Amino acid sequence: MAKPRDSSSIPNEAELAALAGHLAAEQTTMTLATARGNAAWAAPVYYVFFKSAFYFLSTPDSRHIKEALENDRASSAVHASGSTWQEIRGLQMSGSIHPVEGRLEAFQVLRAYLKRFPFTKDFFKKNTSMDPESFWERFGVKLYQFKPALVYYLDNRIRFAFREKVTLNE
Repeated sequence: MAKPRDSSSIPNEAELAALAGHLAAEQTTMTLATARGNAAWAAPVYYVFFKSAFYFLSTPDSRHIKEALENDRASSAVHASGSTWQEIRGLQMSGSIHPVEGRLEAFQVLRAYLKRFPFTKDFFKKNTSMDPESFWERFGVKLYQFKPALVYYLDNRIRFAFREKVTLNE
């Protein structure tokens, strides 16, 4: 059982930002939450954390994309796996989802995505281009960005129910 820390051992703002950034970089799945009317929706996606944003592939017709683009609002959660309540740590975020339009940005993100998820290369025949257009043609998916506007880092290893607002930097 993890011992609670006293207040003198609570990380400072820079240390918390580093912990949050490390968590964002080390995890692979986030849950996106959107809503329409009185109905909420959650969808897990693989992501790559790049330049302080979360990038993922999704179909334009998916419910979470349609709702996020209609409302210009979404929320997201990323958390580490834990087997006890003392190990709970994660990110709670609100922000917006947008399609990635810039070709250079898309190539940079896609390169990071393929490095992070090497199995993705297996979906393509040898000597096939692995650019954003190829992903769209093969799978009907596009590249999107979740840009957090508000981020909370939570970490029960620090103390039970520890939650602090942070700025995410890569």
